[in-house]
Amino acid sequence: MIPIPERKQFVQWVAEASAAGARRHKACELLGIAPRTLERWRHCGGLKHDARTTRAYVPENKLSDQEREQVLAVANSAEFAHLPPSQIVPILAERGEYIASESTFYRVLREARQLKHRQASRPTTVRHKPKALQATAPNQLYSWDITYLPSAIKGMFFYLYLFMDVYSRKIVGWQVYEQESSEWAAEILRDTAQREGIDRNQVALHSDNGGPMKGATMLATLQALGIMPSFSRPAVSNDNPYSESLFKTLKYRPEYPAQPFSSITEARQWVAGFVDWYNHDHRHSAIQFVTPAQRHAGLDAAILANREAVYEAAKARHPERWSRETRNWDPVLEVYLNPEKSLDNKRPDTLEKAA
Repeated sequence: MIPIPERKQFVQWVAEASAAGARRHKACELLGIAPRTLERWRHCGGLKHDARTTRAYVPENKLSDQEREQVLAVANSAEFAHLPPSQIVPILAERGEYIASESTFYRVLREARQLKHRQASRPTTVRHKPKALQATAPNQLYSWDITYLPSAIKGMFFYLYLFMDVYSRKIVGWQVYEQESSEWAAEILRDTAQREGIDRNQVALHSDNGGPMKGATMLATLQALGIMPSFSRPAVSNDNPYSESLFKTLKYRPEYPAQPFSSITEARQWVAGFVDWYNHDHRHSAIQFVTPAQRHAGLDAAILANREAVYEAAKARHPERWSRETRNWDPVLEVYLNPEKSLDNKRPDTLEKAA
């Protein structure tokens, strides 16, 4: 790039040559510049830079190298190395700590080449759903299902029965048996109803159309307990998304055994550990990253209010880093199962996400 003083000198030389009768384009050829470049220099007086960017823009609120190292150190620590930023940031806020926003965590990790997509997601399919059910508090809407657990004998499985509260996402009842049975499902439900103090006409229970779900013993137990049954359409797993999402979380856990369970006792021990982690340690994305046990006990409002205070304090310290309001930590007040079309866009954060 030609410096500004030399540009001014070129403009003066060409002007002198033109005044002496020389052609302008010939004078430009001798100087090694194009006539259009000369005209641009003349119009701006030769005092301005080219329109091309001569330096990289550095935002005033850019993280320092030390702050970036802190983000990477926290994300790669033994405590958080297995968690995404969407889980790390709420946990830190719950402790009264603010290092950076969730998007900043993702950006720093991406620039450090520490992010990777695991698999492609299928596009959503619009389907006509069964009657919508709504929950505004714990113990109003349950979902349950059965999934297979591999055994050491090829072709034989253990069967995990899981009952969850849709509002809080807490696992309220579970057991592992050697076969599917309406009688065993009814037994778990009776124990759950007694433990949770369920009154008649208080809970709706959703499930698919499997044999244990619609068996005579299970239906009789539902009637005796005053629990309203709700069923998915045949062969449509989307109608029971909460249980399906829970099973995916279970089977994609890093601790999920690579080898089949050698005995039903081993299977029960592993599931007991998973249930304890899921209920008491797992910050669920669909309920503002509180644990199911916290939400089931009604502690989520205070926790989220504390996070809001942490964010407001962080904004007060560095207002230049916030172009809008702080993150929304309002509690999710309503949860829908198979909402009608009029509700699909009402509160996206209340609809089920991957657990």
